[in-house]
Amino acid sequence: MKKDTKIQRANIVNKTLFYIYKNIDSNITLDDLAKLNSVSKYHFHRIFKEETNQNLFDFITSTRLQKAANLLITNTHSTISEIANTCGYSSHSSFIKAFKHKFSYTPTSWRKSGHIEYSKFLIKENKTFKDINMQIELVPKRYCVYIRHKGYDKSISKIWQKLKALAYEYKLTNYAQLALLHDNPTITPLNECSYVAAIEVPKELSFEISTMQIPQTLCASFHLKGVYGDVLVFLRYVYHFWLPKSGYEATTLPSFVHYHKNHFLNENENFDLTFYLPIKVVY
Repeated sequence: MKKDTKIQRANIVNKTLFYIYKNIDSNITLDDLAKLNSVSKYHFHRIFKEETNQNLFDFITSTRLQKAANLLITNTHSTISEIANTCGYSSHSSFIKAFKHKFSYTPTSWRKSGHIEYSKFLIKENKTFKDINMQIELVPKRYCVYIRHKGYDKSISKIWQKLKALAYEYKLTNYAQLALLHDNPTITPLNECSYVAAIEVPKELSFEISTMQIPQTLCASFHLKGVYGDVLVFLRYVYHFWLPKSGYEATTLPSFVHYHKNHFLNENENFDLTFYLPIKVVY
C-alpha cells in the first residue's frame, strides 16, 4: 500500500472515530460518515472494516453502551431514560435489551451493584485515594497531533516513541504530552480500551498524521504520582466512589491526562500526571 493511501485511510478512520465519540448522543448514519470523509458509502464502509477489524454499526453500538454503563455509575441524579437518550437511544426498551445483552445486567441492577461485581474480574487491586487533591478548572482548548491505540497495556510505549520522534523531526520542544481515555477500564476489558496519545502542537503547522482539537471544558482535575498500574486503580476510585458522591456528573466527553512525567517513556515506569474529568454541576 502506498504511503499516501495509508495516510488517507488512517485519517478517514481517525476523523470518523472522533465524530462518533463527539456525537454519541445523536443518530449517526452511514451517509453522514461517508459525506464527512468525501467518499462513497461503499468505499467508506470497506475502509473502516479493513482498518479497524470491526463492523461500523457494531462499533457505534458498543461505544454507546460503554458510555451508558459508565454514566449509570457516575450520574446518580440522572434517570435511566435520560442516560439512554444521552447515549443515542430514543427507545427505552431497546436500550434495556441491548444493555443486558452486552453486560448481562439490566441498567437498574448494574447501577445498584452489578458494576462492582463486573469490575472485580477486570481490576483486582483495591486502593483508596481519600487524601488526593481535587480542583475545578475550566481547561482551555488544545490543538494536537495524535495516534490511536487499541488496548491499555505497555505496548502503548511504541506510539509514544513515535510521537517523540515526530516532535524531534518538527523541532518541537517543551510540548505537552496528553492522552485521551475514551473508555472506563474498570468496566471495559483492557484489550478493548481506546487510548489516544497526543502532543500539543502549534495550529499553524501542517502534519501528515491526524490532528484534533480538545475543546475547552469544565473539569475536575486531580494531581497524581505513582507507577504503572496505579492509574487504573485510581480511575476505579474516581468513577465508582468519588464521582457518585461529589455533586457533579460526568459528560460524554472523554477524560484526559496531561503527563508531566510519562511512565510509558520512562524505564522505571514512574509517572507524574494531572487527570482531567469533564463534568457538569448537579443542582
